[in-house]
Amino acid sequence: MKQAILQAIRAWKKGEVPVGAVVVSGAGQILASAHNCPISLDDPTAHAEILALRLAAGKVGNYRLTDSWLISTLEPCVMCAGAMVWARVKGVVFGARDPVSGAFGSVMDINEVPGLNHRIEVTEGVLAAECSQLLKDFFKRRRQSSAG
Repeated sequence: MKQAILQAIRAWKKGEVPVGAVVVSGAGQILASAHNCPISLDDPTAHAEILALRLAAGKVGNYRLTDSWLISTLEPCVMCAGAMVWARVKGVVFGARDPVSGAFGSVMDINEVPGLNHRIEVTEGVLAAECSQLLKDFFKRRRQSSAG
């Protein structure tokens, strides 16, 4: 999670919402890491999780990441959760819950969607306070900048 937090800080420095993600193999090797880039790339799909999945798949030479875990500072949205299902990611670890778009229990639970042929193990709340504070501080500063 610490690597994901470092990625989230990189996103903040670029003016992006501070979310970072890391894909780790079953053996514990970091396959890829990324941070949010939708604004800088003009790409609504450029979430940290999607970018990390793309990089990890390229590294292993297979879109299926069956023994891997995705670690994110924020509960993944439905787009990212869907990509994880298609990649057959074994599990997700996330820090802060996302009450606006979280797809692992906050707004919906991708694992409860009938018909999907893959379920993802979920571990939540890892360094949640730190991950949550990063987002709170970012949006507080953004509000202060636009007010002044």
